[in-house]
Amino acid sequence: MNDICFPPQNTLLTAEQALSRIRQTIQPISGSETVALSLALGRTLAEDVFAAIDMPPQRNAAMDGYAFAAAGLSGNADFSLRMVGTSWAGKPFVGTPDQGECVRIFTGAVVPDGADSVVAQEQTHAGADCVRFSAPCLFHKNIRPAGSDFKAEEKLLHAPRKLNPRDIGLLAAAGVAAVKVKRRLRIGFFSTGDELAPLGSELDIGQIYDSNRYLLAALLADPSFEINDLGVVKDDPQALEAMLVSAAAHHDALLSTGGASVGEADYIKQVLEKCGQINFWKLAIKPGKPLAFGKIGGCWFFGLPGNPVAVLVTYHKFVKPGLDHLLGALPRPTLELRARSESELRKVPGRCEYQRGILKQGENGEFTVTAAGPQDSHQLKVASMANCFIVLDTDCAGVSRGDWVLVEPFSIDL
Repeated sequence: MNDICFPPQNTLLTAEQALSRIRQTIQPISGSETVALSLALGRTLAEDVFAAIDMPPQRNAAMDGYAFAAAGLSGNADFSLRMVGTSWAGKPFVGTPDQGECVRIFTGAVVPDGADSVVAQEQTHAGADCVRFSAPCLFHKNIRPAGSDFKAEEKLLHAPRKLNPRDIGLLAAAGVAAVKVKRRLRIGFFSTGDELAPLGSELDIGQIYDSNRYLLAALLADPSFEINDLGVVKDDPQALEAMLVSAAAHHDALLSTGGASVGEADYIKQVLEKCGQINFWKLAIKPGKPLAFGKIGGCWFFGLPGNPVAVLVTYHKFVKPGLDHLLGALPRPTLELRARSESELRKVPGRCEYQRGILKQGENGEFTVTAAGPQDSHQLKVASMANCFIVLDTDCAGVSRGDWVLVEPFSIDL
């Protein structure tokens, strides 16, 4: 099947070109639902959120101390005031202190009407009903104005924002009990290959355990995703076509691993061309060259390579940004750092490489990175040890010890 949105692909795309195509082609979903704030972490806002109240609702004290009106007092000399009561957090002082009077007050407690200053208790000496204030004493301090954080009806968060823990705290403080969010994406995933054996079974000669499905399940552990493990499909084009057509009818996106290369048992490309549309197939990256992207009916399809490290790379670089775009979430730019390489890195020009590294920061603040180990795309142990990608551009012909390189940390929440 041909489509103007899915042009023929004869040359290798760069990573940037592939990601651009994914974002230009995919149209975000429109469905939404309202969920309690306690269930909203990681969900994507479907509409802007406004404050229900001022925060703080009233003036309150920024520290433990004594509140009073500073009129007629001098901060350059000791003075004494009569204590007439206490303002507790949640139990304010009732009344207005007169001139010459003060109120004991605690952090977060409402400042009594008429008071314009709070002095820390460390600057005072309290008696039975009288408090002496020591010079020098600063007036008109340590009071948080009402609405100094935000005001009622103020826009707090813009859609389509993916809610993080700080956002949840903010909305709770604003009195927001529920939010309207994008519905969850329905995502199915499966592995392909006659060599794959389930965990718990004895391996026959030539078999390996199916690690890719477990890797994908972990990568897809997102509150915005409703995931469905579809198991393993054998290296059979009819079985693969039946799986794609059936699963596409019930999911927003499908992810497969394996079968996307050019071997005689690799059927993803030919089956996708038969039952759907293909946008691109091969990328100028390593690992992850045989990545297929297309569509089957109304379902988007990502055919990932079979090597597990290539699955890791292509998910982070293309699938996750594509799924976020499908969800309608704002794009999150990749954090990039410059680090000095403490390893000699081998590379042949022609493709951008994402090597696995261990990033550290020295006492002087300088970042250094070391190769996590051999860079073969089947080596999950090395990937597990790593905490970043070392990004070597297309023209790079290798890196010497001491050279500066670009790195992308795996998990830093900005």
